[in-house]
Amino acid sequence: MKFRPLHDRVVVRRLDGEEKTKGGIIIPDTAKEKPQEGEVVSVGPGARDDAGKLVALDVKKGDRVLFGKWSGTEVKIDGADLLIMKESDIMGVIG
Repeated sequence: MKFRPLHDRVVVRRLDGEEKTKGGIIIPDTAKEKPQEGEVVSVGPGARDDAGKLVALDVKKGDRVLFGKWSGTEVKIDGADLLIMKESDIMGVIG
């Protein structure tokens, strides 16, 4: 199934968090915090300004991004766990 987000929405795949602490202690899945870093899978065409002009998004497919802890809506598409969020929920691009 193909999925194309609308307006200024972005589809993000969370990147896996650390399995161990710096001291070597393995963290069980139940104690892990959800990562706040992900890779952009798909982007919408952009939002419209007050004049009706399309404003393109600053992020693009493949960008590594940081987002808020409670940002986005979790969905499952083709068996993959993804997040759909507005571009404004993204704090920045890494790299």
